[in-house]
Amino acid sequence: MKKDIVFDPVEGVSITVVPDDNATEASENQLGWQVYLLNHNDFALQNVIVSSNGYGVDPEGEPIRTSTLRHVMLEVEPRSAVLIEPIDPALFHLNNQYWVSYYVDSKIFDKKFIFVPDSIVSDNLTHIALLERPGVLHS
Repeated sequence: MKKDIVFDPVEGVSITVVPDDNATEASENQLGWQVYLLNHNDFALQNVIVSSNGYGVDPEGEPIRTSTLRHVMLEVEPRSAVLIEPIDPALFHLNNQYWVSYYVDSKIFDKKFIFVPDSIVSDNLTHIALLERPGVLHS
């Protein structure tokens, strides 16, 4: 059972959302954006599962929930970035959650990364060294 599994803290793994390369040519709401998993560690991550969804409320106060997408990567190399999925800017007003689970040797690690509403904006861009591009980082 899950309560019997010891989860060590996740270190050196993060999620970033980056605008497409042609970002300077379009307005923020027209940009294509991509979500990446970053492994800053000196070791590979094995059997990685990323579950993504969005949730929140519409302007009338009705709950909104997007479909849940699951992505599997057998291995994420050390000091590398892996594309998870594209994300539509129309979803930026929601909480965008990425739940990452992976193994290192025989130990399981698990962490939720949640981009709060309206946090994925150009004002929050920072340099992402593994991609050599700007992005919104959640660590």
